[in-house]
Amino acid sequence: MDIQFTENKLIELFIEVDDLFKAYKEYKKKQGDPFKTKTREPGLNGSEVCTILVSYNYSGYKCFEYYYRQVILKSYADYFPQAPSYQRFISLIPRATDLIYLWLLYSVAQSKKTGLYFIDSKKLQVCHLKREKSNKVFKDVARKGKTSTGWFFGFKIHLVINNLGEIISFDLTSGNVADNNHELLKKLLISLDGKCVGDKGYLSKLFEFFYENGLHLITKPKKNMKKLPVDNTLNLLIDKRAVVESVFDILGTICDIEHSRHRSAINAAVHIFAALIAYQHLDQKPRVFFPSLALDNPKVA
Repeated sequence: MDIQFTENKLIELFIEVDDLFKAYKEYKKKQGDPFKTKTREPGLNGSEVCTILVSYNYSGYKCFEYYYRQVILKSYADYFPQAPSYQRFISLIPRATDLIYLWLLYSVAQSKKTGLYFIDSKKLQVCHLKREKSNKVFKDVARKGKTSTGWFFGFKIHLVINNLGEIISFDLTSGNVADNNHELLKKLLISLDGKCVGDKGYLSKLFEFFYENGLHLITKPKKNMKKLPVDNTLNLLIDKRAVVESVFDILGTICDIEHSRHRSAINAAVHIFAALIAYQHLDQKPRVFFPSLALDNPKVA
């Protein structure tokens, strides 16, 4: 996968978030709630801060400090003439929380509802399990959880993607939230029609609820469950569920969604949101096609 970062991509990211920021301010103005601005603004506005954060996750770099000092302050100095020192930039990140979350919602809203979806979660460790009690940054928000690979301390990112690899919906929860949590599943899937494939962790009593609302939730049965007639199409869909694992692999290895160097819970959330936005802007994503399914018409898929 070619993810070479270019100046054109940097400009594309800035234009998108800046247009969104301006539209948001106009919306607030029409609602009679003028967008409040500080009398003393930093050299970088919110759009520039968000562009730098997302461009880092898109670039493939693994150290933000190195990226900021070597790329933003040197290679791209002409694009950010008012860029402050690295320490000052870190202090500006919390100011961009609302805007980057809005950008993520906008980016996800652009994804196509194809009628075929895959759901899964990924653990985001904030420290080693042995340092759980001594962690002060996330002590009020992170929790101990368990996945198929064992126990961890941190969060879970829950994703629903379409067969084109685009993120359809997401949620960030503490590590102790189960994949088949009813409130979580309703939040992720309530607006979807068609078929959604998950692993055994998504076996839920909500199957009939979603089916009545037009969504067929497909999971592999457990060994102690009653055997159903073999359906080759469903088995094929279950076999292709690994596409969502490929998405998580890209988020981890390229978009750097997980690391344990955060010193602020807010900055950690912004970093995760920026990684999801960067993934949405990748030119190539993992995808699968099923010509036999009526994906153009989710209602009959």
